Amino acid sequence: MTDIRAYEGQAEPAFGDYVALLKPRVMSLVVFTAFVGLWIAPVETNPFIAFCAVLFIALGGGASGALNMWYDADIDAVMRRTARRPIPSGRISGDEALGLGLFLSGLSVMMLGLAANWFAAAFLAFTIFFYAVVYTIWLKRWTPQNIVIGGAAGAFPPMIGWACATGGIAVESLLMFALIFFWTPPHFWALALFMKNDYSDAGVPMLTVTHGRQVTRRHIFGYTLVLAPFALALGFTSVGGPFYLAVSLVLNGLFILGGWRILRRDEEQAAADAYAVERAFFKLSLYYTFLHFAALLVQHGMGGW
Repeated sequence: MTDIRAYEGQAEPAFGDYVALLKPRVMSLVVFTAFVGLWIAPVETNPFIAFCAVLFIALGGGASGALNMWYDADIDAVMRRTARRPIPSGRISGDEALGLGLFLSGLSVMMLGLAANWFAAAFLAFTIFFYAVVYTIWLKRWTPQNIVIGGAAGAFPPMIGWACATGGIAVESLLMFALIFFWTPPHFWALALFMKNDYSDAGVPMLTVTHGRQVTRRHIFGYTLVLAPFALALGFTSVGGPFYLAVSLVLNGLFILGGWRILRRDEEQAAADAYAVERAFFKLSLYYTFLHFAALLVQHGMGGW
């Protein structure tokens, strides 16, 4: 890895730079899905304890983001999408990012154990390790399946939230995991299609780089087909119901249609309209997970089945 010190000492950090280090956009999805997993679990949870649990899960997610940015500073400096992040732009040093990530990791795990239970805390610790070490350090630079396997890290939060309330794992939490896990690859591969040469310039073996764009298009469509049954199956569990099923049917119909439109395109068509179909699919994917979990909340308020 390129010496991170090359990026240090160029500017004074502001509070917002430290916030950016925690990947707040990613953390917002972590917070929301963890909250939903906790709130819809079949166990009454004290609102203050629930708030503390979600807060510490959020800190754990932020710690993962800081550790990811620390290790990936050389890659981030090459890619246009990430070049202005705090470390490659010189606003925060690599040592500061590493120290903050390790501190927040320990703090979040310890406090979650005290606030909720130690099973949930151990689960959070494993998630941080999986994202920072298994995905960031190992998979991301080694295999085109990086985002497939590594996507598990982003799928764990609703399971952690459920574990905070129940102390364990259930079919419902596993299906929430599966929903995010199988959504992650088409979401990121769609981004990779219209980010063009960013990943190849950075030496990241994204599927678009190693197998080409047409293979990536087939994989995107395939994953939309695999994803739909898991998303719909959640509607037939104790946390599902008619409202959730209706929302899921619409969203998965649109997602499969978007994947089919991507599948039918070639590079000349895509380049001619600035990858409009791929961009539209990516935007839809941003709403897909949020709306599924929002529907679970509404269904819970309606009393399930």
